[in-house]
Amino acid sequence: MKQVLSFYTDAAWIALQSILAHKLRSFLTLIGVIIGVASVVIVGASINGFNSYVLSTVSKILGVNHFMIARFAHQGEWTDDEWERAQRRNKILNIEDYEWLAAHCPTCLAVGAQANWRLNLKHEGREIFGTVINGVTANMVEIEAKTISEGRFLAPHEVEHASLVCVIGGDVKERLFEGRDPIGQTLKVSNVPMTIVGVEEKRGPFMGQSIDNHLYIPVTTFGKLFGRRQSLQLHGKAADREQFETAIEEARVALRNHHKLIGNEDDDFGLVNTDAVNKQVDSFTGMIALVVTPITLLSLIVGGIVVMNIMLVSVTERTFEIGLRKAVGAKKRQILLQFMIESSLMSSVGGVLGLGLASGLSWIVRQTTPIPMTITLGYVVLSLTVSGGIGLIAGIYPAFKASRLDPIVALTKS
Repeated sequence: MKQVLSFYTDAAWIALQSILAHKLRSFLTLIGVIIGVASVVIVGASINGFNSYVLSTVSKILGVNHFMIARFAHQGEWTDDEWERAQRRNKILNIEDYEWLAAHCPTCLAVGAQANWRLNLKHEGREIFGTVINGVTANMVEIEAKTISEGRFLAPHEVEHASLVCVIGGDVKERLFEGRDPIGQTLKVSNVPMTIVGVEEKRGPFMGQSIDNHLYIPVTTFGKLFGRRQSLQLHGKAADREQFETAIEEARVALRNHHKLIGNEDDDFGLVNTDAVNKQVDSFTGMIALVVTPITLLSLIVGGIVVMNIMLVSVTERTFEIGLRKAVGAKKRQILLQFMIESSLMSSVGGVLGLGLASGLSWIVRQTTPIPMTITLGYVVLSLTVSGGIGLIAGIYPAFKASRLDPIVALTKS
């Protein structure tokens, strides 16, 4: 046992000395492996980071255990026929639908309503374009887990009496009230002066686009300003994860009953929940990983070919050494293992360097972008295993060639 251990230790030491004796050549040989390992790890970190970034942003926007019912909420691409059928079939959701759902969804912790419009806002010579005006019920702050950084959110009595109050997003505050406290200030929305009672904490940007250019007004005030024929989005929230699916099904059945749908008639509304969004994101990033990861692994194969080439050169250079070792009793198996250990060690060193490069690049991305680059253990093990394995495979032919050398011929070539 000690002899076997000693052989592997000596073989590893000789391999390391060989690498260090030709530092530049070894580094140039390993560039392919380094880039390949770094590519695999970076791709994995990017996919996981993007997935985490999207899901965390979705949670900020929608909250947890939250679902939405809207006139159109089809997930995926619409065909022209589907779109035409949906336009004919799906009804505008109104305040009566909201009140019915709130009364007939006992598992729902809360049911809210929201409507949207888009306007340019002006205030004291400053302007912000494309601001989303959200008409909401007071409980939307809990349903979507909104964070109010200054002041407060809309109160129930303000929604009931269609009060002229609003809560602004972070972009609106920065653009129109830079350096000033906006609470208590008056902001005109569709030429109607409204008192600012709160500021929502900034959440974005998301995918390079701002998600903080908006404000909230009571849904009843929204109806007076933009008309009550605007279709509402109905929002529901379950108390916990266990009741989430039950709450969604109760809401769906309640709305079908209210719309007098029977039997196999299609829903005349669309339903979206955070779980479905998360699954779509996971599916999307999974497909990216399935396509991109094998492509990046090709660079490791190229690196393996380079390692094989340099090992063949090494066999040629060390012909006399091989002949001498065989002359003093080294077996074919030992020569074979010697060169295979050298090639796998060389590739493993490249794998470690590639992992270091990937860590550095991931740190730079984390510091300069909102994407949390996460190097997972799975991709680390995959890249190091593949790099070492490719080195081992790449060394088989050179090692076999070395083990087949005739010691007498090898010694005469010195």
